[in-house]
Amino acid sequence: LTKVIFDSYLLYKLSGNILKRLINFYFLVILIGCVSELEEMKYPETKQDKITEEIFGKNIEDPYRWLEDFTSKDALAWVEKQNNLTDSLISNEYQKNIKKDLEDIWITSDISIPFRRGAKTFYYFDDGNQQQAVFMMKACNECEPVILLDPNKFSVDGTVSLSDISVSPNGEYLAYSISDGGSDWRTWKVYNIESEKETNDLIQWSKFSYAVWESDSSGFYYQKYKEPDEALSDINRSPQLYFHKLGDKQSEDRLIYEDKFNPDRSWSISVPEKGAYRILSIGEGTDERNFLSISLDESLNFIPVVDVFEATYRFLGGDESTLWFFSNLDAPNGKILALKISNEDFEWQELIEEKKAPISNASIVGNKIVINYLVDTLSRVEFYDLQGNFIKLLSFEGEGTLTGFNGRLENEISYFEFSNFTTPQRIYEIDLQTLNYDLYWETKIKDLDVSNYESNLRFYKSKDGTEIPLHLAYQKGIDITEDTTVLLYGYGGFNISILPYFSKTFYMWIKSGGVLAVANLRGGAEYGDAWHKGGMLLNKQNVFDDFAYGAKYLHTQKIGSPKTTASLGRSNGGLLVAATMLQYPDLFKVAIPQVGVLDMLRFHKFTIGWAWESDYGEPEKKEDFLNLLSYSPYHNIEKNVCYPTTLITTSARDDRVVPAHSYKFAARLQERQACSNPVLLRVESRAGHGAGTSKDKQIDEIADIFGFALNNIKED
Repeated sequence: LTKVIFDSYLLYKLSGNILKRLINFYFLVILIGCVSELEEMKYPETKQDKITEEIFGKNIEDPYRWLEDFTSKDALAWVEKQNNLTDSLISNEYQKNIKKDLEDIWITSDISIPFRRGAKTFYYFDDGNQQQAVFMMKACNECEPVILLDPNKFSVDGTVSLSDISVSPNGEYLAYSISDGGSDWRTWKVYNIESEKETNDLIQWSKFSYAVWESDSSGFYYQKYKEPDEALSDINRSPQLYFHKLGDKQSEDRLIYEDKFNPDRSWSISVPEKGAYRILSIGEGTDERNFLSISLDESLNFIPVVDVFEATYRFLGGDESTLWFFSNLDAPNGKILALKISNEDFEWQELIEEKKAPISNASIVGNKIVINYLVDTLSRVEFYDLQGNFIKLLSFEGEGTLTGFNGRLENEISYFEFSNFTTPQRIYEIDLQTLNYDLYWETKIKDLDVSNYESNLRFYKSKDGTEIPLHLAYQKGIDITEDTTVLLYGYGGFNISILPYFSKTFYMWIKSGGVLAVANLRGGAEYGDAWHKGGMLLNKQNVFDDFAYGAKYLHTQKIGSPKTTASLGRSNGGLLVAATMLQYPDLFKVAIPQVGVLDMLRFHKFTIGWAWESDYGEPEKKEDFLNLLSYSPYHNIEKNVCYPTTLITTSARDDRVVPAHSYKFAARLQERQACSNPVLLRVESRAGHGAGTSKDKQIDEIADIFGFALNNIKED
């Protein structure tokens, strides 16, 4: 603005009268435009409290802590003002066009991977016209499918969703849980499939739990927590494992296991198809290492088999004398073990040894062990018999992600799915005797011709020289230059792999002419346990460097530039986007941290946040605290720095990563932003961390974030 005024003044001095009048008009237009732009960036007034704490010798200011009470009247009023500002600035032609496209392509038939109980086949079906997918059943191969549960009838606006389902072994009962407005709290009910009526069974205050049926279908096991005073923010600790017998009241349920002395532990129980064994797995937080105890009969008197947190033991299946497990004991890429049981004697046997490629998933179905290996993030499926002898490699032409192969020992048929970034889901039915398969279902997206798109895998070097996989997807034939819009997506944490899969979100970006870039950062499981450890705890900075160097690689290859690149990530990925944009502000034009963990010094003080200490570290310990402080987004926003244009998204009912993270980060970033790049906060009122979000709300969010990104990139 100063340069514009100075240049105009010089021209005015050297001009004649007519020209002077024109210059006066031109000068006035420029000033009005500049003032308007500055006025648009006037954020809602945000109260600051003088809160300073000395922690391990560091003075920590927390002026926006009052926003942690995110259901208070003051916080809600502040959120309303933030949403009003965002709504006034976010509408544009890109947003409108994307929303229209999404509404068109959403209306397509899609199903989940089916599973069987006897002759019955179950799956979810979504025709794209309703807010939520319905749960279906085919009573036999030739039978017409019927709707068992329609969550669209749970609420008028589709914000009460069907969360988890569990069909009893005899196929007669369906236990299902519902979520209100996206909350992680679950209410369990039971539907009688034979009588087509809901029973009176009701389970409340369950969280992070499945319904695990007893072998005789008499009832199921579940995990519950104490009823909280504040459902959306209170810390969730000391879970209890219960058994619910059909027909009983919840108050009559049998307590199976609890540990009052170790409140951070949680439980899961497994019931083999044959035999009286019951397997109790005990873990801490999100750490996948676990204890293992086994009950030899229906008494549920558990005998410790593994009593140290040394490795992961994931139950796969069992019969009268053998239990099969996936484990990473002395095998970072994973292996398959058999536990032989004779009376009270337990003998471990290694059936399938560790290989160079990590095991992504393993299952036992149709008297076979099915192992899904990852070879540079791409699936390779192998079949073995129950003694660990190799049978066959699945012959499959496409490169991408294979999932499924679930079922029971008795099943003769199973199902699997194939997908990648440019190919919608294809589901196949596989004969477990011959291992031949046929196409069962193909999702078809309106006007999508797969041959018009391509994807490829590249590798780039991170800051420390580590090779990082990078998937690119885009329209064939487009001229990729420095001016091409690029969406860089990542996660990097909790041993979770981000594998090639088709999503309508990513498709919209590609369809809009942009390049999708998905980086397989350390912290995930793409290369086994070692890859996870390389991006957790004191190694967390590697994840941010991996992401930033992915952007640098793209730009050196003339695939977009800092002026055309947007970064996107959810949850732990929201932390990734926020931390990276602060450390490398010149690499991105737009940053979109969604439902992010953004206050790394206080994440453990809300709901289930304490469970993430296994990946992030413990803020109460000095070494971990100093490491967390070094990258915590809320605490690392500097003054006098121009940060990228930012859209922070969260949900008012997110009780996993509570919205206070996003509120506090938005307030401080707005306060300290040193240029006119806008910092906006978008808060969804009737949604949670993401699961179960209704169709309309998904479409609105995608249109908002991509419209915002494209408008800021292309109109710059």
